[in-house]
Amino acid sequence: MDISFKVENKKFNYRVCAIMIQDEKILAMQDERSPYYYLPGGRVKLGETAEDAIIREIKEELKIMPSIIRPLWLNQAFFKEDVDKLTYHELCIYFLVDIMQEKLPTKDGKFYLQEWEHRHCFEWLKFEQLIDTYFYPIFLKKEIYNLPNSFTIRTEYE
Repeated sequence: MDISFKVENKKFNYRVCAIMIQDEKILAMQDERSPYYYLPGGRVKLGETAEDAIIREIKEELKIMPSIIRPLWLNQAFFKEDVDKLTYHELCIYFLVDIMQEKLPTKDGKFYLQEWEHRHCFEWLKFEQLIDTYFYPIFLKKEIYNLPNSFTIRTEYE
């Protein structure tokens, strides 16, 4: 059971997200329902560690085996979601994740995967693109530049 619950028009989520970086680009995703880009990840299940949750989510979404480098941020956010129009209170742990040993089937920096009933587009977005891109979480548009260069992960993709 996901750690998420709804009370009237408000919803609480406990989530994890992966920060996957390559050559000053971050891997983001977008689905058919959402007009914005967001990070791969998902909800933590009751009794599951955040670390286990991010590994499970990346395996489900990208069909690859990630390696956690370290947690980067714990963020508390309050927002109104554009798709379901609910007001959210969300806690999210952002992990720096290495996918260096994996090859992603990309063409022009994009690739698509079908998950359940939704098609997801994954794309390597340049850091400077984030400012003008419809992208969540908003705080990352600035914080991505504060990561030390040693956190830049090189991955191979076609």
